[in-house]
Amino acid sequence: MNIVFWILQAVLALLFLAGGSYKAFSFQQVASQFSEVPLSGWRALGVLEMAGGVLLIIPAALKWMPGLTAHAAAVLTFETFALAALYATHSTKLTPENPMIWALVMGGLVAFVAYGRYVLQPVASVSV
Repeated sequence: MNIVFWILQAVLALLFLAGGSYKAFSFQQVASQFSEVPLSGWRALGVLEMAGGVLLIIPAALKWMPGLTAHAAAVLTFETFALAALYATHSTKLTPENPMIWALVMGGLVAFVAYGRYVLQPVASVSV
């Protein structure tokens, strides 16, 4: 089960780094679609996602404060489901282009990682 969590963490870290960099550096394109969040809000969300992506891997891999991995997954779960709710206010069509679908899938996966790293197999109790 530990291997499954590590694979999920690596994939999610890459996805959050990519999505976060898009929100942080191309925030004008995102903000033009969703006017509820100001430009600085999109930049802050992007930085949060990039930091969370790094924290999904680095603390556990280095065995330095490995609890940060579970905390980062929990924060990213909340942030991703909040974004899914924002996306749902604009479109509830179930199409592959709808960002709500991707946010829900990523939110579910990162929630599974958070639950797994808090309850099922905490990082502090396993070796890499």
